Order: sequence, then C-alpha cells, then structure tokens
Amino acid sequence: MANKVIINTDVKKGKINKNIYGHFAEHLGRCIYEGIWVGEESPIPNTKGIRNDVLEALKKINIPVLRWPGGCFADEYHWKDGIGPREDRKRMVNTHWGGVVENNHFGTHEFMLLCELLGTQPYICGNVGSGTVQEMSEWVEYMTFEGESPMANWRRENGKDEPWKLTYFGVGNENWGCGGNMRPEYYADLYRRYQTYVRNYGDNKIYKIAGGANVDDYNWTEVLMENSGHLMDGLSLHYYTIPGDFWTGKGSALNFPEDEWFITMKKAIHMDELISKHGNIMDKYDPDKRVGMIIDEWGTWFDVEPGTNPGFLYQQNTIRDAIVAALHFNIFHQHCDRVQMTNIAQTVNVLQAMILTEGEEMILTPTYHVFDMYKVHQDAELLSVDTQIGTYEYNGETLPQVSVTASKDGNGNIHVSFCNIDHVNGNSFELDLRGLSNAAKVSGTIIKADVMNAHNSFEAPETVKPVAFEDVEVNGSVLSVSIPPMSVVTLAITED
Repeated sequence: MANKVIINTDVKKGKINKNIYGHFAEHLGRCIYEGIWVGEESPIPNTKGIRNDVLEALKKINIPVLRWPGGCFADEYHWKDGIGPREDRKRMVNTHWGGVVENNHFGTHEFMLLCELLGTQPYICGNVGSGTVQEMSEWVEYMTFEGESPMANWRRENGKDEPWKLTYFGVGNENWGCGGNMRPEYYADLYRRYQTYVRNYGDNKIYKIAGGANVDDYNWTEVLMENSGHLMDGLSLHYYTIPGDFWTGKGSALNFPEDEWFITMKKAIHMDELISKHGNIMDKYDPDKRVGMIIDEWGTWFDVEPGTNPGFLYQQNTIRDAIVAALHFNIFHQHCDRVQMTNIAQTVNVLQAMILTEGEEMILTPTYHVFDMYKVHQDAELLSVDTQIGTYEYNGETLPQVSVTASKDGNGNIHVSFCNIDHVNGNSFELDLRGLSNAAKVSGTIIKADVMNAHNSFEAPETVKPVAFEDVEVNGSVLSVSIPPMSVVTLAITED
C-alpha cells in the first residue's frame, strides 16, 4: 500500500484554542531569576529588570498564556511577600527547589509587567496547600478590584492605579502531592470553599481551574467532576514524558541509547490515551464540554545535567525534545473539543525549556523552534486528516511512524505539520488536499538532525535550527512529500 495522507480541506473539526501553546514559568532553579529577571541594575540589557534577549525571543513565538508562580512553589508562595519596595520584601527559602533563599524581587507587579511586555494572558496559581481562603481572596481583590478597598488601595500605593485584567486562576496545584498530599474527596471540598472567594470584580470574569489528576489517576477526575465540576471552568492534568524511572533514574537528556529514543516516543504518544480516558469521565458529568481540560504541566523530564544543582531541574534539549513537542501538539489538536489550554514545563532553563541562558549568553532550543513553526495553528480550524503511513519498528514493537495535523486559518491558508519519529528511516508519501482545486503556493520549514542527541550549545548555538523544506512536488491538489528521519515539518499552502 502506498503511503498517503488525505486532508479534507472543507471538513472542519473544531477550533484549536491558541492557549494550547501556553507556557509555564515557576520559581525553580534559574527560570525566573537569571532566566527572566535580572534586576534593573544588571549589566545584562533589560526592561525594568526583565532581560531583553529572552523577552524578544519569547515575543516571536506568540505566547498566548503564561502560568506562574508554580508548580509546587505556588503552594508555599505568599503573595504579600512579593509586593512593595523590593528592598523591604521578605526573603524566603524555596524548600521545594534546591533550598535556595530568594529575595521575592519578582512578584505580582513584575509578573504582570512581563505578561504585558509579552502580550500574553496571565494564569496565576493560588496557594491552597499552605495558604488561607482570605489570602487567596485578597490576592484576587488586589489584582482586579477597581473601587475603594484595602487591597485596591494598597495596589495603588505600590504604583498600579488601574486593576489588571486577569482571566485564568488556578485554585491550588498538585494537591494530591506537593500541594498538600490530599485525598480527592478532601480537595474537592476545599476547592468548593476556596473558589467561592475567587470573586469577579467589575467586568473582570475569572476562569477557575481546579487542580486535576496526576497521570492516570482516573478516580481523582471522577471525584472532582462529580462533586465540584459545576463550580469549575477548567480541570488540570499533569503528565511528563520520562523514559526511565522517576525516582531511580529518568535517563539522560543527551547521552541516551536507541531504546530510550523509542521509549520516549512511546511515552509521549501515551498522552493521547490519558486525554481520552480523563475526557470520557469528564463527558459523563459535562457532556456539553463546558469544562476545559487544562494540561498545565507537560514535557520531557530527564536527569539534570551533570554538575548542576539537582533541585534546579536544568536539562539540555535535543531533536528528540522537538519531536516530543510536535507529537503533543498533534495530539492536543485532535482533542481540541476538550483541551483548551496546555502549558509546557518550563519556559527558561528548566526541564523542556524554550531558552537556555548562561550569564549574558542565550540560546534557543529545538523545542523553541517547534513552537515557532507551529504558531500558525493558533486559533485556526482543525481539518479532518486520514493517514495511511507505515510503522516505526524497534525490538518487536511498533508505533505510527509519522504524526500529522492540519488547520485552516482565518485567511483561508492551510498549514500542515508532521513529524517523523523514526530515528533511522525517512518516509515518502502523497499529500492529497481534498476539496482544494489547486495548491498554488507551497512553502515549508523543517528541523532535522543527523544524530539522535543533536542540540544547541553555547559553543554551537545553531546546530538544530529551522531551514527551508524543499522535498515537496506539487501536482494540482496532490503533493509528493519526502521527509528524513527524526524531523518536524510545517507546510503553508494557499489555493489558486
């Protein structure tokens, strides 16, 4: 059977929420401090303390939403310590991540400034684990209340006259683990209580996100949806792609054998099953899909780089990470009726980062380039895709070799993205654009590599980078496409 991909260009399957391309920046390692915030006195060029090179790079990939301050850090973060004159702010110990002392110089005002500079929506995660209802309620009031109140007046004293617009608010994080080791029944009741006081002030309407399950804890989803589903707008899910064992050895980000490449791809594809099964439970209580699935922590998680602080979760980023990112986006697109936001972990210097920094230097990772190549799908209409493509075989196991997604934007342009997860074999196939009379203009971008651990370093920052994709021939509405092993491609197609 000939390899073939059929795209029904006139069959739309739903809108791909741009928030699927969201990010996550936690007070962890060098993500915030050095990665994003250097302070106004830093010799590193900055805008009010936020480093300019990182800012410009992140602007380019159109980040739609940014989650902060955690993660596990959120449930030990007390927001009042991070406002007011910086020299007066309380220093704190980051007990979750490395035991370092941080000065709270990056707080609510600085985060909201970052979002403003990026043109992104803030997604703030509140403290349920060690915080109070009053503390959470007052934070929302501080940020969003326009009138006369103690919190609003305090915000004005700290330099912000008008309230911020805040849509996304998480009521706790990983409350089954670092956020309090709670049972789902207990958290479901706490969520009901806390969310009551996350109020809408004026015309600011908050989208409330409940702390959801860890991986395949389907009982957690069941209990939360049954008891609290009517009081939430979103329910989170966390899943990391880890080739090894979480506790004894996750595997190296750079020096890994062939079998770990295959295992990584297999575990990345597992995201599809998790979304389907959690989604089926949500459907039982929410058949109209009013409650969004919010996958606000995902990505690869490997052992830290040798010689770095183990609590900082600093890892390199290879072509393998790029393909994992593309696989996830293709899966998220397919579930766009339920998945309304995802947030990769994390933006800078932590886990599957977009950017790595070292003092004044900055490099872009292969994952960054996938976000850049896929940004064309934000808020576009998902198109129906049928594939007849071979398998990727390794040690008697098989996976689909090529993953494909396609969308049509508001101007009628079609974008097709695919990734070849096979680390040895390329693939050639026909791309049949049904419903399209003639593909008048086709252009493409590819990232690829010759070795499994190809990555960008400070010595060689452009080892993996996007280049023009030219292995495509056009014959009316049928394209002949050839893609190399371990590669990611996006095509842009306009009709005659």
